[in-house]
Amino acid sequence: MLKLDRTKEVLAVTKSDLSGSQFDDVNISGCTFHNVNLAGTTLDDVNCAGWRISNANMSGWRVSDVNLAGTAFSGGRYDGMTIDGVAVTDLLALWRAHQPAEPADPAAGPLPE
Repeated sequence: MLKLDRTKEVLAVTKSDLSGSQFDDVNISGCTFHNVNLAGTTLDDVNCAGWRISNANMSGWRVSDVNLAGTAFSGGRYDGMTIDGVAVTDLLALWRAHQPAEPADPAAGPLPE
């Protein structure tokens, strides 16, 4: 077991198994994680400001007591996702149903009957 205590280091970790590791009162700002398995990970009292997450499987996440100001979700799969107990897919369907219809493109010609 490698133990780092009150240390300032830059680690380059590749093709490694760090399962079961613990990080407490640690600054890992500016780190890059690529092709990393974080399944079953617990994050508590974490500053995630400025995170960019793409091509990620986040199914089963439980998020509570978070500041999501300025957060954007796009191109995702939302089945089973809830916000304060309300299904996100239901919210999106309701929102889409109340959007104004897009005007017809005159260059496309007449609509079929």
